[in-house]
Amino acid sequence: MTAQLEREFDVIVIGAGAVGENVADRVVQGGLTAVLIEAELVGGECSYWACMPSKALLRPGTALHGAQAVPGAREAVTRTLDAAAVLKRRDHFTSNWQDDSQATWVQDTGIELIRGHGWITDTRKVEVAGLDGNSYALTARHAVVLATGSSPTAPPIDGLADVDYWTTREATSAREIPGRLAVLGGGVAGTELAQAFARLGASVTLVARGGLLGAFPEEAATLVAAGLRADGVHLRLRTGTRNVRENDEGSVTLELDGGGTVTADKLLVTTGRHPALEGIGLERVGLAAAEGKELRLSTDSTGLVAGGTGNDVDPWLYAAGDAAGRVMLTHQGKYEARATGDAIAARASGELNGEAAPWSRYARTANDHAIPNVVFTDPELANVGRTVQQAERDGFRASSVELPIQVAGSSLHAERYEGWVQLVVDEDRRVLLGATFAGPDVAELLHAATIAIVGEVPLDRLWHAVPSYPTISEVWLRLLEEYGL
Repeated sequence: MTAQLEREFDVIVIGAGAVGENVADRVVQGGLTAVLIEAELVGGECSYWACMPSKALLRPGTALHGAQAVPGAREAVTRTLDAAAVLKRRDHFTSNWQDDSQATWVQDTGIELIRGHGWITDTRKVEVAGLDGNSYALTARHAVVLATGSSPTAPPIDGLADVDYWTTREATSAREIPGRLAVLGGGVAGTELAQAFARLGASVTLVARGGLLGAFPEEAATLVAAGLRADGVHLRLRTGTRNVRENDEGSVTLELDGGGTVTADKLLVTTGRHPALEGIGLERVGLAAAEGKELRLSTDSTGLVAGGTGNDVDPWLYAAGDAAGRVMLTHQGKYEARATGDAIAARASGELNGEAAPWSRYARTANDHAIPNVVFTDPELANVGRTVQQAERDGFRASSVELPIQVAGSSLHAERYEGWVQLVVDEDRRVLLGATFAGPDVAELLHAATIAIVGEVPLDRLWHAVPSYPTISEVWLRLLEEYGL
């Protein structure tokens, strides 16, 4: 029997992924009550279809290649990857797509969970169609937070809508490895999954309208491209796709610009994502997309949404993570969530009025200065902060220093180690604005650069941060020497 239940909470969070969980956790720590609304699995995209399963698919191949690159270990490696074992390990990291442990954490943290689809009906009002058959009319005393994540963006390619293609969800949860895989898109997800499936035995072709990993410096992306080619991935870069068709036996054929085709057993489309803001009632509070456009929200440093009925007078509507549309990275979304949760609790108690001070616990200041990002291919690509072009566009008098990674630590790490690193410097203040690393296992170098940028550590002081010998981190010394210190 269906019931209409009315409930009131201090904070209502729509979306129980990593971002929503962190918002709810912080407001509860701040003394408020919170409810999470989730129609799928508690833990969200990262736990079940993105970060965790994709890295579980990638890591075995990287470990195997790492052993093959070291004499002595190489001779002990006598087999290729066991695809079934890799998939089984992937299943472990997704908890077999069961969210019992995460739901238990929510309960133990003092957060309430309602499973169902929720949407805004009015200022501070949310309705939920519960999966239990009940309808919930919820009221928020202080805030409603959108943590609804993002959805794949399908490119406007003729015939694509009529084809049964994979998105990252189907790829990361695949039960078997296809013989032939076509990957459409040369960004992070497409690049990572192309290499993962190639190492698991698929014949992979990656087709991209632009270059590979075009948001990164070309020297770094070139190393990753070489790594993919070494694994047998056929790269068709700067090549458009004219149309897609499904063949009688179930395979898919891509007709490419300039002639040529690619036929595969499965097609994986990784051409970007957009904030998942559809069907959550934003039009009820004055937030709607222009005709023919996708809705994008604008937020301040605390996550407060610009516009929305009553939001500029008595703040109540916030967005964090992919839903906010600024940075679509799990770790940065969780950072935003912590700031937003703390800001809501502080406004509720009167500790925060108006805008939050930069670099305070209530502000997402790092979004403007130091966003770390890792591409978990082999070799890895890691960067943080601004590129030279971004720095100059933002008005800085910027310079850069680049070097191959050729230190004792790298030569010990792997035979014929190839890597590249760049630092971007603000010449007026002599502090770092950005850093990029490319090479095997360089992700572990990234946090030092992030700290240097966030802390605005002067290069003259950074000179005294002596890297241990023999490690790959010794490249920091070589870079500062190359800069002139």
